[in-house]
Amino acid sequence: MADRAALTPSPITPAQAAEFIRGRRTIDQFTEQVPDEAIVQEAIEVARWAPNHHLTQPWRFYLLGPQSQAAVIDLNTQLVAARKGDEVAAAKRERWQQMPGWLAVTCQINDDPVTAREDYAACACALQNLTLYLHSAGLGSKWISGEATRHPDLLPTLGIDPAREYCVGLLWYGYPKRYPRSQRTDLEKIMGRCP
Repeated sequence: MADRAALTPSPITPAQAAEFIRGRRTIDQFTEQVPDEAIVQEAIEVARWAPNHHLTQPWRFYLLGPQSQAAVIDLNTQLVAARKGDEVAAAKRERWQQMPGWLAVTCQINDDPVTAREDYAACACALQNLTLYLHSAGLGSKWISGEATRHPDLLPTLGIDPAREYCVGLLWYGYPKRYPRSQRTDLEKIMGRCP
């Protein structure tokens, strides 16, 4: 009976859902206030309800404490310095140090290429669920998928076995300082019809 209750009609209208989804933004400027961990745990709980083929549930979520954040920042600083020089790396370090909340999101490795592709898509859906929940709680977030997330030193630095999981991305979260505007391609340019 509990499963049937979970499938009750939505208490919001399609127009309300559309407005809410359109209102979510990628946030990269946060206040210093660190959000209550209970909000993030609930966001992760909601994230795991994302669609996933064959119920593989490939996602893993890691809350990063100060030591892990510092290690990631050090790694990224080294990578940026090698590519763009020390001045740019120092500015990037300062910026990353201002991020109040951090998650690492990983995907379990699957040797079957079809399942592996489906699992990555499932993790992306889970991240969308997570960011929408955070948005509903008044928090902003930014999914980071740059060079540091692909570096072979990242997961071992965090105590995660790279033979079992790979990093889908890092997620910064916190209370937004501002909500940026966003534009999307016109519907007519991305939607077609197949006979």
